[in-house]
Amino acid sequence: MVLQYYYMTLRMSIDCNGCYRRIRGALLQMRGSLSLPQPERSVTELEGHQIDKRQGRVLVFGAFSPQDVAIKIRKRTNRRVEILDVAEGSPPGQDGGPGHMP
Repeated sequence: MVLQYYYMTLRMSIDCNGCYRRIRGALLQMRGSLSLPQPERSVTELEGHQIDKRQGRVLVFGAFSPQDVAIKIRKRTNRRVEILDVAEGSPPGQDGGPGHMP
């Protein structure tokens, strides 16, 4: 099963350095990992992320299912996650250039 490449923007409460580290740790655990749940056998492959502490926004990009990633982040951080934007894009390096967002 091939997943679409997405750029997803999330809104989360990042109040302190501990919150930042917890969110970063959850994202690093998912980065480049292949998780295969039994019922649906979906593949999640995060290529990277950016965390904006001041605005409380997290940008995640890679080949994944947006809803599944938001749920995993919610479970691992015990924080409310709001999906602000999901955009389809191309992976970096495809078509001879860096990845681009439409």
